[in-house]
Amino acid sequence: MRKKKTSCVKYTKWGYIFLIPFFVVYTVFSLIPLVSTFYNSFFENYMSGLTKVGPNFVGLNNFKALFANASLLKYTQNTLIMWLMGFIPQICISLLLAAWFTDLRLGLKGKRFFKTIIYMPNLIMAAAFSMLFFAIFSDIGPVNDILIRLGILKEPFRFLSSVGGTRGLIALMNFLMWFGNTTILLMAGMMGIDTTLFEAAEVDGAKSFQIFRLITMPLLRPIFIYVIITSLIGGIQMFDVPQILTNGDGSPNNSSMTLIMYLNKHLYSKNYGMAGALSVILFICTAALSLLIYFKFTKKEN
Repeated sequence: MRKKKTSCVKYTKWGYIFLIPFFVVYTVFSLIPLVSTFYNSFFENYMSGLTKVGPNFVGLNNFKALFANASLLKYTQNTLIMWLMGFIPQICISLLLAAWFTDLRLGLKGKRFFKTIIYMPNLIMAAAFSMLFFAIFSDIGPVNDILIRLGILKEPFRFLSSVGGTRGLIALMNFLMWFGNTTILLMAGMMGIDTTLFEAAEVDGAKSFQIFRLITMPLLRPIFIYVIITSLIGGIQMFDVPQILTNGDGSPNNSSMTLIMYLNKHLYSKNYGMAGALSVILFICTAALSLLIYFKFTKKEN
Protein backbone atom coordinates (compact mmCIF):
# COMPACT_ATOMS: atom_id res chain seq x y z
CA MET A 1 0.00 0.00 0.00
CA ARG A 2 1.13 3.49 -0.75
CA LYS A 3 1.46 5.82 2.16
CA LYS A 4 -0.54 8.97 1.86
CA LYS A 5 1.50 12.12 1.95
CA THR A 6 0.40 14.38 4.74
CA SER A 7 0.39 18.02 3.87
CA CYS A 8 2.07 20.11 6.52
CA VAL A 9 1.94 23.87 6.41
CA LYS A 10 5.16 25.42 7.62
CA TYR A 11 4.71 28.80 9.19
CA THR A 12 8.36 29.31 10.09
CA LYS A 13 9.21 30.96 6.80
CA TRP A 14 6.50 33.58 7.30
CA GLY A 15 8.13 34.62 10.55
CA TYR A 16 11.40 35.25 8.72
CA ILE A 17 9.57 37.08 5.93
CA PHE A 18 7.90 39.45 8.41
CA LEU A 19 11.30 40.10 10.03
CA ILE A 20 12.85 41.24 6.74
CA PRO A 21 11.49 44.86 6.91
CA PHE A 22 12.93 45.28 10.41
CA PHE A 23 16.39 44.07 9.39
CA VAL A 24 16.34 46.23 6.25
CA VAL A 25 15.40 49.37 8.20
CA TYR A 26 17.87 48.56 10.98
CA THR A 27 20.71 47.96 8.49
CA VAL A 28 20.07 51.13 6.49
CA PHE A 29 19.36 53.57 9.33
CA SER A 30 21.35 52.10 12.25
CA LEU A 31 24.01 49.56 11.34
CA ILE A 32 25.51 51.31 8.31
CA PRO A 33 25.68 54.75 10.07
CA LEU A 34 27.22 53.05 13.13
CA VAL A 35 29.93 51.36 11.07
CA SER A 36 30.48 54.58 9.11
CA THR A 37 30.92 56.53 12.37
CA PHE A 38 33.55 54.10 13.65
CA TYR A 39 35.28 54.26 10.27
CA ASN A 40 35.35 58.09 10.12
CA SER A 41 36.73 58.35 13.66
CA PHE A 42 40.12 57.10 12.44
CA PHE A 43 40.40 59.65 9.63
CA GLU A 44 41.28 63.31 9.32
CA ASN A 45 38.38 64.78 7.39
CA TYR A 46 37.43 68.46 7.70
CA MET A 47 37.01 71.74 5.83
CA SER A 48 39.66 74.47 6.07
CA GLY A 49 38.00 77.50 4.51
CA LEU A 50 36.98 76.31 1.06
CA THR A 51 39.62 73.56 1.02
CA LYS A 52 38.71 70.03 1.97
CA VAL A 53 41.36 68.20 4.00
CA GLY A 54 41.29 64.43 3.91
CA PRO A 55 40.10 61.88 4.40
CA ASN A 56 43.54 60.91 5.69
CA PHE A 57 44.08 57.99 8.05
CA VAL A 58 45.35 59.30 11.41
CA GLY A 59 44.66 56.33 13.68
CA LEU A 60 43.83 57.35 17.26
CA ASN A 61 44.89 60.99 16.86
CA ASN A 62 41.29 62.23 16.93
CA PHE A 63 40.69 60.46 20.25
CA LYS A 64 43.94 61.85 21.67
CA ALA A 65 42.98 65.38 20.64
CA LEU A 66 39.57 65.05 22.33
CA PHE A 67 40.99 63.74 25.62
CA ALA A 68 43.69 66.44 25.58
CA ASN A 69 40.98 69.10 25.34
CA ALA A 70 39.75 70.20 28.78
CA SER A 71 36.40 71.15 27.27
CA LEU A 72 35.39 67.49 26.96
CA LEU A 73 35.49 67.01 30.73
CA LYS A 74 33.60 70.26 31.31
CA TYR A 75 30.84 69.37 28.85
CA THR A 76 30.56 65.90 30.37
CA GLN A 77 30.16 67.47 33.79
CA ASN A 78 27.50 69.87 32.45
CA THR A 79 25.54 67.01 30.91
CA LEU A 80 25.58 64.84 34.03
CA ILE A 81 24.69 67.73 36.36
CA MET A 82 21.68 68.81 34.29
CA TRP A 83 20.55 65.20 33.91
CA LEU A 84 20.72 64.56 37.67
CA MET A 85 18.94 67.87 38.41
CA GLY A 86 16.01 66.67 36.33
CA PHE A 87 16.13 62.94 37.02
CA ILE A 88 16.23 62.91 40.85
CA PRO A 89 12.95 64.86 41.33
CA GLN A 90 11.50 63.01 38.33
CA ILE A 91 12.02 59.54 39.81
CA CYS A 92 10.90 60.62 43.30
CA ILE A 93 7.65 62.24 42.15
CA SER A 94 6.97 59.44 39.65
CA LEU A 95 7.34 56.81 42.38
CA LEU A 96 5.01 58.80 44.62
CA LEU A 97 2.37 59.24 41.91
CA ALA A 98 2.62 55.61 40.78
CA ALA A 99 2.15 54.35 44.34
CA TRP A 100 -0.73 56.76 44.80
CA PHE A 101 -2.58 55.77 41.63
CA THR A 102 -2.13 52.01 42.16
CA ASP A 103 -3.16 51.97 45.82
CA LEU A 104 -6.58 50.26 45.90
CA ARG A 105 -7.27 51.41 49.45
CA LEU A 106 -7.37 55.06 48.41
CA GLY A 107 -10.04 54.43 45.79
CA LEU A 108 -9.10 57.52 43.80
CA LYS A 109 -11.58 58.74 41.22
CA GLY A 110 -10.70 60.14 37.84
CA LYS A 111 -7.47 58.15 37.50
CA ARG A 112 -7.64 58.11 33.70
CA PHE A 113 -8.03 61.88 33.61
CA PHE A 114 -5.03 62.51 35.87
CA LYS A 115 -2.88 59.95 34.04
CA THR A 116 -3.69 61.67 30.75
CA ILE A 117 -2.84 65.10 32.19
CA ILE A 118 0.54 64.06 33.58
CA TYR A 119 1.47 62.32 30.31
CA MET A 120 0.48 65.21 28.02
CA PRO A 121 3.74 67.23 28.42
CA ASN A 122 5.56 64.24 26.90
CA LEU A 123 3.65 64.90 23.66
CA ILE A 124 4.86 68.51 23.36
CA MET A 125 7.87 69.07 21.13
CA ALA A 126 11.06 70.12 22.90
CA ALA A 127 11.37 73.09 20.55
CA ALA A 128 7.96 74.41 21.61
CA PHE A 129 8.78 73.81 25.28
CA SER A 130 12.08 75.68 24.97
CA MET A 131 10.55 78.66 23.20
CA LEU A 132 7.77 78.80 25.80
CA PHE A 133 10.24 78.82 28.71
CA PHE A 134 12.44 81.35 26.90
CA ALA A 135 9.47 83.74 26.74
CA ILE A 136 8.15 83.05 30.26
CA PHE A 137 11.50 83.35 32.06
CA SER A 138 12.97 86.22 30.04
CA ASP A 139 13.96 89.48 31.75
CA ILE A 140 10.61 91.04 30.81
CA GLY A 141 8.65 87.79 31.02
CA PRO A 142 5.59 87.07 33.17
CA VAL A 143 7.56 85.21 35.87
CA ASN A 144 9.77 88.21 36.65
CA ASP A 145 6.76 90.51 36.41
CA ILE A 146 4.80 88.47 38.97
CA LEU A 147 7.76 88.21 41.36
CA ILE A 148 8.31 91.98 41.22
CA ARG A 149 4.62 92.73 41.76
CA LEU A 150 4.58 90.43 44.79
CA GLY A 151 7.58 92.23 46.23
CA ILE A 152 9.81 89.13 46.14
CA LEU A 153 12.22 90.78 43.70
CA LYS A 154 13.15 94.43 43.29
CA GLU A 155 14.52 93.98 39.78
CA PRO A 156 14.19 91.23 37.15
CA PHE A 157 16.26 88.10 37.77
CA ARG A 158 18.20 87.13 34.64
CA PHE A 159 17.51 83.41 34.54
CA LEU A 160 19.28 82.87 31.21
CA SER A 161 22.37 84.83 32.30
CA SER A 162 23.07 82.81 35.45
CA VAL A 163 24.55 79.31 35.58
CA GLY A 164 22.06 78.02 38.13
CA GLY A 165 19.09 79.64 36.39
CA THR A 166 19.89 78.21 32.95
CA ARG A 167 20.68 74.72 34.25
CA GLY A 168 17.59 74.83 36.45
CA LEU A 169 15.32 75.71 33.52
CA ILE A 170 16.79 72.92 31.37
CA ALA A 171 16.36 70.42 34.22
CA LEU A 172 12.80 71.63 34.85
CA MET A 173 11.87 71.21 31.20
CA ASN A 174 13.30 67.69 31.05
CA PHE A 175 11.45 66.87 34.28
CA LEU A 176 8.10 68.14 32.96
CA MET A 177 8.54 66.37 29.63
CA TRP A 178 9.42 62.94 31.00
CA PHE A 179 7.98 62.45 34.50
CA GLY A 180 4.61 61.39 33.03
CA ASN A 181 6.22 58.66 30.93
CA THR A 182 8.21 57.46 33.96
CA THR A 183 5.05 57.41 36.09
CA ILE A 184 3.22 55.24 33.54
CA LEU A 185 6.10 52.76 33.41
CA LEU A 186 6.34 52.50 37.20
CA MET A 187 2.57 52.11 37.45
CA ALA A 188 2.70 49.22 35.00
CA GLY A 189 5.33 47.55 37.16
CA MET A 190 3.37 48.10 40.37
CA MET A 191 0.13 46.80 38.85
CA GLY A 192 1.92 43.56 38.02
CA ILE A 193 2.69 42.84 41.69
CA ASP A 194 0.43 40.27 43.35
CA THR A 195 -1.92 42.13 45.72
CA THR A 196 -1.99 39.18 48.13
CA LEU A 197 1.55 40.10 49.16
CA PHE A 198 0.35 43.51 50.34
CA GLU A 199 -2.61 41.97 52.15
CA ALA A 200 -0.38 39.48 53.94
CA ALA A 201 2.00 42.26 54.97
CA GLU A 202 -0.88 44.34 56.35
CA VAL A 203 -2.14 41.36 58.34
CA ASP A 204 1.35 41.01 59.84
CA GLY A 205 1.17 44.65 60.92
CA ALA A 206 3.54 46.19 58.34
CA LYS A 207 3.29 49.95 57.84
CA SER A 208 2.81 51.58 54.45
CA PHE A 209 6.43 52.67 54.17
CA GLN A 210 7.65 49.19 55.16
CA ILE A 211 5.43 47.59 52.50
CA PHE A 212 6.77 50.01 49.89
CA ARG A 213 10.42 49.48 50.88
CA LEU A 214 10.39 45.71 51.47
CA ILE A 215 7.83 44.53 48.89
CA THR A 216 7.13 47.12 46.22
CA MET A 217 10.67 48.32 45.50
CA PRO A 218 12.34 44.85 45.30
CA LEU A 219 9.63 43.56 42.93
CA LEU A 220 9.77 46.79 40.94
CA ARG A 221 13.51 46.48 40.35
CA PRO A 222 13.38 45.30 36.66
CA ILE A 223 11.22 48.28 35.63
CA PHE A 224 13.31 50.58 37.85
CA ILE A 225 16.51 49.46 36.11
CA TYR A 226 14.90 50.06 32.72
CA VAL A 227 13.80 53.57 33.74
CA ILE A 228 17.27 54.51 35.03
CA ILE A 229 19.10 53.19 31.96
CA THR A 230 16.76 54.81 29.43
CA SER A 231 16.85 58.08 31.37
CA LEU A 232 20.66 57.95 31.47
CA ILE A 233 20.83 57.38 27.72
CA GLY A 234 18.41 60.27 27.17
CA GLY A 235 20.45 62.47 29.52
CA ILE A 236 23.70 61.78 27.66
CA GLN A 237 21.90 62.55 24.39
CA MET A 238 20.48 65.83 25.77
CA PHE A 239 20.49 68.29 22.91
CA ASP A 240 17.27 69.93 21.74
CA VAL A 241 16.25 71.72 24.96
CA PRO A 242 19.60 73.44 25.77
CA GLN A 243 20.34 73.99 22.08
CA ILE A 244 17.17 76.00 21.51
CA LEU A 245 17.07 77.70 24.92
CA THR A 246 20.64 79.01 24.62
CA ASN A 247 20.64 79.37 20.82
CA GLY A 248 23.41 76.76 20.61
CA ASP A 249 25.88 78.83 22.63
CA GLY A 250 25.67 76.84 25.86
CA SER A 251 25.60 80.16 27.72
CA PRO A 252 26.52 81.45 30.17
CA ASN A 253 30.21 80.60 29.79
CA ASN A 254 29.50 77.19 28.22
CA SER A 255 27.92 76.04 31.50
CA SER A 256 24.95 74.50 29.66
CA MET A 257 26.92 73.08 26.73
CA THR A 258 26.22 69.33 26.50
CA LEU A 259 28.21 66.59 24.80
CA ILE A 260 25.78 66.32 21.87
CA MET A 261 25.86 70.10 21.39
CA TYR A 262 29.66 69.81 21.26
CA LEU A 263 29.29 66.99 18.73
CA ASN A 264 26.90 69.12 16.67
CA LYS A 265 29.53 71.88 16.47
CA HIS A 266 31.97 69.44 14.86
CA LEU A 267 29.32 68.32 12.40
CA TYR A 268 28.38 71.92 11.60
CA SER A 269 32.02 72.71 10.84
CA LYS A 270 32.19 69.49 8.77
CA ASN A 271 34.92 68.00 10.98
CA TYR A 272 33.67 64.46 10.50
CA GLY A 273 36.76 62.82 11.98
CA MET A 274 36.42 64.53 15.37
CA ALA A 275 32.64 64.10 15.31
CA GLY A 276 33.06 60.39 14.65
CA ALA A 277 35.61 60.03 17.46
CA LEU A 278 33.33 61.84 19.92
CA SER A 279 30.40 59.65 18.85
CA VAL A 280 32.45 56.51 19.49
CA ILE A 281 33.43 57.79 22.95
CA LEU A 282 29.78 58.52 23.77
CA PHE A 283 28.74 55.08 22.53
CA ILE A 284 31.33 53.31 24.68
CA CYS A 285 30.58 55.43 27.78
CA THR A 286 26.82 54.92 27.40
CA ALA A 287 27.22 51.17 27.01
CA ALA A 288 29.61 50.95 29.97
CA LEU A 289 27.37 52.99 32.28
CA SER A 290 24.28 51.03 31.24
CA LEU A 291 26.00 47.71 31.95
CA LEU A 292 27.32 49.03 35.25
CA ILE A 293 23.82 50.05 36.39
CA TYR A 294 22.32 46.78 35.18
CA PHE A 295 24.81 44.52 36.96
CA LYS A 296 24.81 46.72 40.07
CA PHE A 297 21.06 46.32 40.56
CA THR A 298 20.77 42.71 39.38
CA LYS A 299 23.59 41.74 41.75
CA LYS A 300 21.49 42.97 44.66
CA GLU A 301 18.52 41.04 43.30
CA ASN A 302 20.49 37.79 43.20
